[in-house]
Amino acid sequence: MAIIIKTKEEIEIIREGGRHLAIVLNKVKDMVAPGVSTKDLDVYAEKLIREMGDEPAFLNYRPAGARTPFPASLCVSVNDEVVHGIPRKNKILKEGDIVSIDLGVKHCGLFTDMAMTVPVGAIPSNLSKLLEHTEKALFAGIAAAQGGNTVGDIGHAVEAYVRSQGRYGIVEVLAGHGVGKHIHEDPFIPNFGKAGRGEKLVPGMVVALEPMLNMGTKNVTIDEDDWTFRTADRKFSAHFEHTILITEGEAELLTKI
Repeated sequence: MAIIIKTKEEIEIIREGGRHLAIVLNKVKDMVAPGVSTKDLDVYAEKLIREMGDEPAFLNYRPAGARTPFPASLCVSVNDEVVHGIPRKNKILKEGDIVSIDLGVKHCGLFTDMAMTVPVGAIPSNLSKLLEHTEKALFAGIAAAQGGNTVGDIGHAVEAYVRSQGRYGIVEVLAGHGVGKHIHEDPFIPNFGKAGRGEKLVPGMVVALEPMLNMGTKNVTIDEDDWTFRTADRKFSAHFEHTILITEGEAELLTKI
């Protein structure tokens, strides 16, 4: 798939959809608490999306190679689950958990994507730092995402920040991506790399950046449900994501209220 440069009209629709997505995901974040099921979060997210006149992007999404479509609107990944956790009625959040909530919205035919990791009640300081450093790694990548730079510049910026903060595992088999006409588009944007390498960033590109950091190994496994990625050593993982617009200068954050 070639990289798709968005028109001004498409960018305006994506900008509006990104605002809707940010409103919804922040409301879902506020619902996170001990005793809440991951399915409760999913049902609430879908309700809010549809109330805004939009569609959940992930519900029944089936990428090439997947045996089954994704059965929910919200990916909910708890503790050692990295991404794509399937919400379940019997999966109840408890004090000390961390939960990643990842959501896509289809607004007027165009897509945006956003994720954050949220503490459930009080969590240990090392987990608070994991969340803080993962979000800051995302913003290091966003700072490097300027027209004229490259995909490698983004990965290098994320990796350099992470390496300066400790011995986290940077997940390598999952990455950021283009977004807009489809939920996943080119380019593939790893969270590591060499400055100056890879595709050139061009104004009008819309991309989703999403570092995933693990407390231990970078390696992951996939569950029998064919969707849920988790850390190979079962240590905790965090994930933050924003959809951004590439411009001549600083990138524009599209998934914001």
